[in-house]
This record gives sequence, structure tokens and C-alpha cells, in this order.
Amino acid sequence: MKTVFEYTKGMNETITSYCPGCTHGIAHRLVMECLEEKGLLDDTIGVAPIGCSINSHRFMDVDMCESAHGRAPAIATAIKRVHPDKFVFTYQGDGDLASIGTCEIVQAAHRGEKFCTFFINNAIYGMTGGQCAPTTLIGQKTTTTIEGRTVAHNGKPIRMSELLATIDGAKYVERVALDSPAHVRQAKKAVMRAIEVQEKKLGFAFVEFLSTCPTNWGLSPVKACEWLRDNMIPYYPLGVIKCPEEVK
Repeated sequence: MKTVFEYTKGMNETITSYCPGCTHGIAHRLVMECLEEKGLLDDTIGVAPIGCSINSHRFMDVDMCESAHGRAPAIATAIKRVHPDKFVFTYQGDGDLASIGTCEIVQAAHRGEKFCTFFINNAIYGMTGGQCAPTTLIGQKTTTTIEGRTVAHNGKPIRMSELLATIDGAKYVERVALDSPAHVRQAKKAVMRAIEVQEKKLGFAFVEFLSTCPTNWGLSPVKACEWLRDNMIPYYPLGVIKCPEEVK
């Protein structure tokens, strides 16, 4: 019989700790599947900080290191400099990367550190209780913006991909989404390009995944995907923002 699906060797066969409908698992699968296809599983070191992703070492079957909240880019910098021949990546959420860790990611990009960052943007703090994040949309209700986020009180949501794309050391920046099969296929292509940027030692690579958080959004998994399409994509447009000629 023809094999139509095969479990990637990059993922451990274990029960996930993520909420039903959470798209963290899809992002995990894409990163590990790409690394398997590239033959890099045995030569990879990942860094996951505080947040929902803190348990990713249980699911990703590669060497993983946990870091303090927001500090994954600093740890990844050290690892890559000590092990320049390893594939190194950080896997970070928006509350982590776009808030407490903003300085870390900006400076890593500024230095042109040769690792990849996979950024999960679900517009909310997930693990800590559904608070307003730097990426929370205007009007979006959270546990700390019960009547909806306002510009006057919280400012506008930060667009991390656009911000990092202005930095010379950031060589590849793309935003993708995990709400549909077509977008997931595009997301895999983005992961592959990010890996190639590191393989060719071109500089810092950044892939932003628009992701769902059904639990903290108070929606079903299906409705959460619809909400992402209707609300997040218009504010966070998908596509390649910056890409070197060598990997186009």
C-alpha cells in the first residue's frame, strides 16, 4: 500500500500538553519535519523560554535548552558561537519575544546572529492567564482589557516582523499563518527558507506564525481559525518581508 502519512522522526510520540485546537503543535511539526528532510535532527539545538512553549522539549526530538523569560536569543547566541556547525533555533511566543524579550531579539538581529527564530503570535498571553500582550488587537478582550484593548491605554499592537526587517543583520523575515491547509503549506516553505539562511551563514532568520489560542480567546478551534483570518491577517499581513537573493 502507498504511504500517505508518516510521523516525522523529529517529534516524540507523546500526549501534548497544549489545549485542544492550539496550533503550537502544527508549528512544532513543521519545524521538525523540515529539519528531518534536511537531515539536521542530530545536529540541532533548540531554545525555548517561559510560556506555552516551555514544554516543547517533550515534543521535539532534538537537543533542547530552556531559558529564562525572553532570554532565548541570548542563550541561542552563546550556543551558536560555541557550536557554529550546529543548527540553532529559538521557539518563542509573543508575550515572551515581543514584551520582556524585545531587547534580546532586536540585539540578536542587530548583531546578525546566525540562528533562526520561530515566533508564535497568538495575540495574547497564553500560559499565564490570557492577559493583554503587545500583539493583542485593538478592541480585543483579555483578562486585563475586559472592555477591549484601546490605543489610548495600551498603544497599537506591535508588528515584530516589520520592526526586525528594518535591521541590517536580519536577513530573512516572513509572516505566515496556521489557520488553513494552504497557509500551513506556505508556512513550511518559510521554515525551509529560514533553515537555508542559516545553512548558508547569511545572518539572522525570523519566521512569524499567526497562531490560535481557542481557550483564552473563548472560541472553538474552528471559530478561532476564522477569527484569525478575519482579524489578525488584516492587521498582520502574510508574506515575505525580507529575503536574500541566495534563498529566493
